[in-house]
Amino acid sequence: MSFCLKNGFLVDPAAGRSGKLDLIIEDGAVAQVGADLDPTDCQVFDLEGLYVLPGLVDVHTHLREPGEEEKETIATGARAAAKGGFTSVAAMPNTKPPADQSTVINYVLSKAQAEAVVHVYPVGNITKGGKGEEMAELGELAAAGAVAFSDDGASVMNAETQRAAFEYGKLFDKVFLLHCEDANLARDGSMHEGAVSTRLGLKGIPALAEEIIVARDLQLAEATGAHIHICHVSTKRSVELIQEAKLRGVKVTAEATPHHLSLIDEDVIGFNTATKVNPPLRSRTDREALRRGVMDGTINLIATDHAPHTREEKLKEYPLAPCGMIGLETALGIILTEFYHTGLLDLLAIVELMSLRPARLLKISGGTLAPGTPADLIVVDPNLKWEVRAEDFASKSCNSPFIGKELTGKNLATMVDGRWVYFDLPPERARS
Repeated sequence: MSFCLKNGFLVDPAAGRSGKLDLIIEDGAVAQVGADLDPTDCQVFDLEGLYVLPGLVDVHTHLREPGEEEKETIATGARAAAKGGFTSVAAMPNTKPPADQSTVINYVLSKAQAEAVVHVYPVGNITKGGKGEEMAELGELAAAGAVAFSDDGASVMNAETQRAAFEYGKLFDKVFLLHCEDANLARDGSMHEGAVSTRLGLKGIPALAEEIIVARDLQLAEATGAHIHICHVSTKRSVELIQEAKLRGVKVTAEATPHHLSLIDEDVIGFNTATKVNPPLRSRTDREALRRGVMDGTINLIATDHAPHTREEKLKEYPLAPCGMIGLETALGIILTEFYHTGLLDLLAIVELMSLRPARLLKISGGTLAPGTPADLIVVDPNLKWEVRAEDFASKSCNSPFIGKELTGKNLATMVDGRWVYFDLPPERARS
């Protein structure tokens, strides 16, 4: 079916466009972009007062399938992504079995093709079993369709193995998505080490646990020439180390999550296990450093680290509960609330952080609505106030500390390859 999206405010930094423009969608692609287009033989949507953005791209999503389908599946995670405004997600490899073999990559791709309403791109393991000891067959994973390499959930603690992977992985032109954490320093910790952890009686995870591996991996990248991407940066010193490495010419990019950009360790008071994440919510000083890093470009993009868990798991005592929170459905609302409505970032910058740069990092299509590109787009009301409610999640899980919070800005419709895969626009917006 062909569509004409009229009177919306288009934000497309890659194409150098920002303003009230119409789009005509034909055969799954953007056919025309311009003012006052005259559509024929297509369904028209009047988007007056709404914004049309390239679909968001998440480089850090846990879909749990295969192996933990009670938490999330490729199908349910994709529906959550669509509702949140994401048209493409990268599926992290710490599944059961892990994505350290081509058979798992093929499984994810085939399930996604059959059941996912958004694009799903599998990430392959750096090491066998994600155990950090022996390098996985990176060439086999890349040939099967892995868009990046990662052992997310753990660092490759063996520096020799990490170095060898960086050197070998360069052959396949894939980025390494790195979870930076010294397992020995972080062991048995439940939250950020500081005054709040002491007051709550919880074992802390020091900032140094992250920073020491960030420093090591930056040096290994500098020595090998590999492109590394630091996942879920959480500390002030990590931001400084990344900034210093960029000035030296190291091929490094970095991400921050909406929860690290909005919450702090004080939010753990009350022992809501939805606040238990890895890396942990850090101090106010760390959060402000992350925000500055996003605004000055040290941190290149925003990623959700969507990590679903069952209610039963998260109902355990804080030290025993697993780390992680869901984020696909709240990410855009949090960033619009915390950055757009406070004047810290405009919509052009937010599209770069959440769509254009993630697509370029993974070398996938997306991030723009230029003519000839796939019609992966979202329709957003940046001023709509809404309450996060557990019963509204499309995700199979509801482990979110934002439940009950009011956010300003919401995705109302998502199109993937010219098909509406999520639609919450009022009927009067459409006409034949």
